[in-house]
Amino acid sequence: MRASLLQIDVNDDESVASRRHRVADLVRDQAGVDLVVLPELWTTGAFAYEEFGAAAEPLDGPTHQAMSKAASDAGVWLHAGSIPERAPTGTGSGPSTVSGSTPDAPLYNTSLVYSPVGELVAAYRKIHRFGFDKGEAVLMGAGTELVTVRLPETVVGVATCYDLRFPELFRGLVDAGAQTFVVPAGWPERRRSHWTLLARARAVENQAYVLACGTAGTHAGVPQAGHSIVVDPWGEVLAEAGSGEEVLTVDLDPAKVTTTREQFPALKDRLLGLETPRR
Repeated sequence: MRASLLQIDVNDDESVASRRHRVADLVRDQAGVDLVVLPELWTTGAFAYEEFGAAAEPLDGPTHQAMSKAASDAGVWLHAGSIPERAPTGTGSGPSTVSGSTPDAPLYNTSLVYSPVGELVAAYRKIHRFGFDKGEAVLMGAGTELVTVRLPETVVGVATCYDLRFPELFRGLVDAGAQTFVVPAGWPERRRSHWTLLARARAVENQAYVLACGTAGTHAGVPQAGHSIVVDPWGEVLAEAGSGEEVLTVDLDPAKVTTTREQFPALKDRLLGLETPRR
């Protein structure tokens, strides 16, 4: 199985429409690859909070149209990163602090996954929103559902950026059958050491592949970490990008997940339902 992570340079000098067109062409260039992965919020930038409301779009909006066609043209499975999604009116009770957002039409940080014929097969609303009571944490609603996607070669568990810090989410994905985690992100340079450490930790503890795709460049004044990374079920780094825009392509052996879990069956020793200690 061959996967390509497209580490997109997201900066304030390029319009959303221009970047969308450019990224669609980059996806088409990956014909012959099995799985293509884009970063989180690459249309606007993960820290461009003031742009979320104006740039928000429905699931069938312009990014969907561009990515669906690109996936079909290339004949690839495409995790198209995430977009600021404006949910249909009356479908949620998200925050109303973004200009143009209402409680009945909340915003979400939503990942989109397409089949090789361009069908939208999954949408994941990010569960853990970053910001500590500001930024994304108050501007967007929280997702509530874990999402997996069955590819011919593997079962993909979908997570987004800050989710990487919450191991229980990944355990839930393993219980749902995940063998490969795909994690688009807009991770800042100042915490790059955490990015690589957490990607390896999620791979080791779950005996799964981790494909973590970040952004390059600087948006909203925040330098991005880049360094997209692919980790195998033993925690070995198979490939790692640099700090600039880059296409990171790697060959994976999906059977390695099964053999790793058989040879070192640590997941079988999980103890669930432990009692809370009395104080």
